[in-house]
Amino acid sequence: MSALFISDIHLSQGRPDMTAALVRFLAEEAPGADALYVLGDLFEFWIGDDDPNPLHREVADAFLALSKQNVPVYFIHGNRDFLLGRQFARRAGMTLLGDPCVIELYGERVLLSHGDLLCTRDEGYQKFRRITQQKWLRWLFLRLPLARRQAIAHKMRGQSQMENAHKSQTIMDVTPEAVDEMLRRHGCRLMIHGHTHRPAIHDFPLDGRPARRIVLGDWFEQGSVLVCTPAGQRLETRTLG
Repeated sequence: MSALFISDIHLSQGRPDMTAALVRFLAEEAPGADALYVLGDLFEFWIGDDDPNPLHREVADAFLALSKQNVPVYFIHGNRDFLLGRQFARRAGMTLLGDPCVIELYGERVLLSHGDLLCTRDEGYQKFRRITQQKWLRWLFLRLPLARRQAIAHKMRGQSQMENAHKSQTIMDVTPEAVDEMLRRHGCRLMIHGHTHRPAIHDFPLDGRPARRIVLGDWFEQGSVLVCTPAGQRLETRTLG
């Protein structure tokens, strides 16, 4: 018995090695799992379910093949693919979850999130996030011509890379107080998230009792997989080759 968690793969046509590693993982390892959870940033960017990018079809087919083997696949949006919609989810056999989301895992309440909500010290990003969460703005963007959406996405990626290069690592990491508050609000003592690309298992006290925060890694240099069983949790790596 095991549930698998991944995030921050950042798939793009420029990194076929990451795509191949994910497809191999879905075909060879994930079929034995009780469930697979993808906690955001599956893609480097997403401009709409109508994008005919062949990479999207390849990835959707790989996830659908897994779901047809009776492995539930769940997806939480990331800050890169927050526009991924129901059309792609149906094509991939995925179930979309909110952020944050509480699941029952082997008798324990577990809080799941992409993780960007926890980076409250990055005030500029949090303002940007609140703007992009507005439904009317998303509706408007998705009705722009595909080429226009592609141009906007590339421009925003460039701006984000420039801004992040000048931010301190502390600002871009989660705020401990935000972690505590979210755990308390949802009545959980175990949190799993991605976004920061800093894989680790953090044990800490919360209101006098043990709590745990597990951070998933990215797939830039090696795959990062969290394996959860009734006996506990362990972070593992996978080769991209």
